[in-house]
Amino acid sequence: MITALFYLQLQSARNRLVTRFKRLKQPKYLFGALAGGLYFYFYFFRFLFQGAGRHSPHQTALTGLPPEFMAPLESLGAAALFIIVVLAWLIPRDRAALTFTEAEVAFLFPAPVSRRTLIHFKLLRSQLRIFISAMFLTLLTRRFGGHAWTHGFGWWLILSTLDLHFLGSSFARTLLLDRGISNQLRRLMVFAMVGGLAGVVWLWAKKTLPPLTSEDTADPTAFFNYAQQLLEAGPALYLLFPFHLLVRPFFAPDTTTFLTALAPAALLFLLHYCWVIFSDVAFEEATVAASQKLATKVAAIRAGNWQAAGKKPKAKRAWFPLAPVGPAATALLWKNLIGVGQIFSARLGIILLIVMIAFFAGFGGSAHVKNFSLIAGLITAALLGYSALLGPQLLRLDFRQDLPLADLLKTYPLPGWQIALGEILAPVAVLASFQWLLLLLGCALVLFLPGEHAGLMLAIGLSAAVLLPVLDFLMLLIPNAAVLLFPSWVQAGKDSPRGVEAIGQRLIFAVGQMLVLALALVPAVLAFAAVYFLLKLALGPVVPIPFATLAACMILTVEGGFGVLLLGRWFERFDVTEESSR
Repeated sequence: MITALFYLQLQSARNRLVTRFKRLKQPKYLFGALAGGLYFYFYFFRFLFQGAGRHSPHQTALTGLPPEFMAPLESLGAAALFIIVVLAWLIPRDRAALTFTEAEVAFLFPAPVSRRTLIHFKLLRSQLRIFISAMFLTLLTRRFGGHAWTHGFGWWLILSTLDLHFLGSSFARTLLLDRGISNQLRRLMVFAMVGGLAGVVWLWAKKTLPPLTSEDTADPTAFFNYAQQLLEAGPALYLLFPFHLLVRPFFAPDTTTFLTALAPAALLFLLHYCWVIFSDVAFEEATVAASQKLATKVAAIRAGNWQAAGKKPKAKRAWFPLAPVGPAATALLWKNLIGVGQIFSARLGIILLIVMIAFFAGFGGSAHVKNFSLIAGLITAALLGYSALLGPQLLRLDFRQDLPLADLLKTYPLPGWQIALGEILAPVAVLASFQWLLLLLGCALVLFLPGEHAGLMLAIGLSAAVLLPVLDFLMLLIPNAAVLLFPSWVQAGKDSPRGVEAIGQRLIFAVGQMLVLALALVPAVLAFAAVYFLLKLALGPVVPIPFATLAACMILTVEGGFGVLLLGRWFERFDVTEESSR
């Protein structure tokens, strides 16, 4: 029976591969495959078989980092796995359900196949996904040096063991539910246990380790050494010991060390395998329900109803009451903001607030707070940059989400520019709110920085608060224009393709969007430079920054206004009967 199931998986993989090659006849997939292939070659493959001996003798064979970083990195990797395992016990609430399609359920469940064979079938099918993930991660880490085969086998071992643990933990949750232990009680038990262990580690560290000083944060090496002391001594050593065993083969610098570390990691893998295989848990009923949900999701995606393909949305309260009269764009903003509640919840906000409070409580008033304030300020600036670049791509609360409903939008008695404006306002509002929160955090951190930098940082923060919403608006116009002009290339409400060709398509559009954005920013940059250098002669280097920013914002606002008018005209001309996916 295992041989037959293996043949089934082999043929399924072969058919998917043949389908991928056949669709290369279409130019959008062919050019995407070429771009994606070039990207993978230049970023990954050309580093794959380079010898580790090309690195400096003062660097490790793994990542090109100093050798003293390797032990702390192993400890941090073990701590990351510990957090992942804890979340696997804390967050999920459903019963154990193996992933099967409706056809597989119809043929395999009535067949004379044991429960253990079905588990083997699931594990066998998951190996293809794990193998691809391990290969991708190997390409990513091998780019910085090391042995490709140790990286690949190390990643496979980590991912396979985690996959077994997730399956075993779902079996354990099902057994707890069968014995009358609810999800709330189970989460409380896990949280209490983890909190108790964290308290023990904290008390031990407070009594044993020297306090964190400014010398420990003066450079990355000192900080990593302090982190290693915290994670590799006392209770933390025993708590993270199995996770150290699992990540150690990946960090092995040579073959001998790898083979030595492989035995305990393989034993840990086998223990998880036995745990899963010998678990006596009834998963058939939950699996049938999960397969029905999967079939409904696939049918919704193929029908173009992407929203119905996700989890069933819960009723969300509107962010503000919608007046019976007012600007038409406000109604579309109100509608799209309700969908934000499916992404951002009050629970997420509470968690972020707790993290911020814990950060200030832990470091506020200490001697080394300025170093941490500077580091946190740099992290805040990096997050602002990533939000400006990636936020417009991730928040698809605009035409990229509503284009399948274009026939309904066209029935509204509104000009195209009002519909375009209303569609774009929601992601702009979400992005601007997130960025303003980051700016408030950055301004709070400025209070702990040396006084000579405070004025400059506050001027930059005030200018960014005015500039970022306008920049977000302009950056969101570009992908919305792309989805109207090239609906067959930009996926909107359709089954999103996967693979190298899909990555290539996104790269082509990312390059195009960056070029359009660069051209749009040229007049604003020139206006900023002209105003800044003129006022700098009379007011100094700090005061002209807000005035120059206002000049740049005026230019960007005019460009955004013309962009909305143009986007509205393209929407009015958009043919809703056009085939946009294949």
